[in-house]
Amino acid sequence: MSITYRGEVFAGVNKPKRTPNHPKKSHAVLAKEGNKVKLVRFGQQGVSGAGSNPKSDKEKKRKRSFYARHSAQNPSGLRNKFSSLYWSARTKW
Repeated sequence: MSITYRGEVFAGVNKPKRTPNHPKKSHAVLAKEGNKVKLVRFGQQGVSGAGSNPKSDKEKKRKRSFYARHSAQNPSGLRNKFSSLYWSARTKW
């Protein structure tokens, strides 16, 4: 079941996908909560996250720093499906 939204094809709602040809953002997702639907782009092109289970101390520090930076600015962003922080935390980190 694929969904076309504004000329872009998605596997389904709330399923992030890579966007390698986008000039700035690395991922996109068609977020849906209730009756609302929104296209959310997130992640810096060409930068990888530390992964969900970082091994090295450097990756662990990057992950802690990312969450400290972004959660301090917008603590409710981790619970809002329409925020780029929500999807970035689940996909890249």
